[in-house]
Amino acid sequence: MRKLSGWLIKPLYNWRLREKLFVMFLLGGILPLLFFVLYSYTTIRGELSDQMVTNSASTVAQINSNLENKLDTYTKLSATFYLDSNMRAYLTNDYSKDPSLFVDAYKYINNSFVNMLTTNPDIDSMTIYINNDTLPADDLFIKKMDKPFRESLAYKSLSGSFGNVRFVTSPSEPDRPPIFTLSRMLNINSMNNAYGVLTINILESDIFRLMEKESSDKTVLIINEQDIIMSAKDKSLLNQPLALPDSFPEGSGGRFDSTYNGQNVLVVYNTTKYGWKSVSLIPYSSFLSKANLAAKRIFIYAIASLAVMAVLIYFTARLFTKRVETLVGMMRRIEKEEFELADIRPLGRDEIGQIGNALRKMGQRLSSLISDVYKKEIDKREAELNVLQAQINPHFLYNSLASISSLAIRNTDPRMNKMVTDLAKFYRISLNKGKNTLSIHEELQLTRYYISIQQVRFGNLLRVHFDIDEAVLPCPIIKLTLQPFVENCINHAIWDHELGVNITIRVCRDGSDIVLKVIDDGMGMRLRGDSELPQSGDKLSGYGIRNVDNRIKLLYGESYGVSIYSRLGIGTTVMIRIPGR
Repeated sequence: MRKLSGWLIKPLYNWRLREKLFVMFLLGGILPLLFFVLYSYTTIRGELSDQMVTNSASTVAQINSNLENKLDTYTKLSATFYLDSNMRAYLTNDYSKDPSLFVDAYKYINNSFVNMLTTNPDIDSMTIYINNDTLPADDLFIKKMDKPFRESLAYKSLSGSFGNVRFVTSPSEPDRPPIFTLSRMLNINSMNNAYGVLTINILESDIFRLMEKESSDKTVLIINEQDIIMSAKDKSLLNQPLALPDSFPEGSGGRFDSTYNGQNVLVVYNTTKYGWKSVSLIPYSSFLSKANLAAKRIFIYAIASLAVMAVLIYFTARLFTKRVETLVGMMRRIEKEEFELADIRPLGRDEIGQIGNALRKMGQRLSSLISDVYKKEIDKREAELNVLQAQINPHFLYNSLASISSLAIRNTDPRMNKMVTDLAKFYRISLNKGKNTLSIHEELQLTRYYISIQQVRFGNLLRVHFDIDEAVLPCPIIKLTLQPFVENCINHAIWDHELGVNITIRVCRDGSDIVLKVIDDGMGMRLRGDSELPQSGDKLSGYGIRNVDNRIKLLYGESYGVSIYSRLGIGTTVMIRIPGR
């Protein structure tokens, strides 16, 4: 009996896979299942409709949660200025006696606003409107609380706010997209006498992004407590009341039936703690058609799967199982770098047999290529790393030796011994027995020795501060990562030879990555774009910035490297991102 069964099945090995499946489906008897499909479809249609309603409610709740988090974030940002006693003092000070004092005020104000805008890129602009006539307005961060502002929607919304935030949406203009504005009275000392009004402008598109994916097949809106539309896909609806004939029921969330634009719709809503609502308007026509389509697909797939299981398990188990297992075994041997597969018997001439033959040829080819192309590529990348490593700018060594020579000629000075000692320690770490990487702790030591050498030359003009997360000190980093940026600060950031420059070196974790920052308050520079590195020929170019960026990308990938943020007259921040492993 076994021989007869084998004789009957053996010819099937050389059939095309499509022919085998066709025969199996015919043997399964598709026609008897059609009646069962229709019966199942009518039964599940109602269940899918209920499921769609549940999913819509869940989606609105998620949008509502995200919106609430957004509003919380902007409220906390406004609280930073609201509670800033230094900002309040600068804004309320009388500058009529000594007008030069407002320079310090604007230095503090500009630094505060620039830091906030830098760390929160989704903010479009920030402004404080003041009543202090003795403080000049720069019409950028500080503006006068004039009549046009007092007549604006942002100012009128503050009536009865008592220092709490208010949100309004400005309609789009021909040359400006719609703006989402947070306004807050600065009145922490006196609830009835505000010394200014803070406004934070965010593009309405940033709020709409929370629900953009859900707006493709239904209308999703965000409305305030007066049912005024604050965000929508159709920007012409902004600042317009939601045109529903029915009022929202009591409660923070729920659903009800209504009409919108002449269509019967299901309204699903959820309310934030700020009184705003996330509203989804689902046309019943679209809702039922999608439910029907989903139900049909689910039942067809389910029934087809049952039919295939019942029929193919019996008829194809012995035909395919062993050969598929053989293919899996071949793949696992290739995974373990065992490329010799000649001991496995041929699997026939159909598609599975062709895959087996292709795996054998692939194993032979991989065996010859793995030691040739792959190893050559590794050698090439290591050579590129070594070449880049060798290009570090040595100008600081020449400057240090010149300083030592000058001190030696003049008189015997203990500083000369310190410079020589620090220079020796610097090279002892930087050489690192020819290795390209060292720990962050060693990199910081290397930087400290370099700074110590330069402080002999510059004295109190060079003030360096460290803010280090000690948990990242053992992590590896490419050597001479920080020193080129500290050197750039010294060579290019000092613009006042009496005040000097402050340099802050900060190292911390950012998720799974490590971020190193070199921050100076020097003269700053113009960049062609945000965080864009200087091009070849720029004063900060050469082997310093580009070299470090290229070495990091070459070793860790394109998602890591160097970013620069700078403003003339304010300073420069260099951010270096590496993996935190």
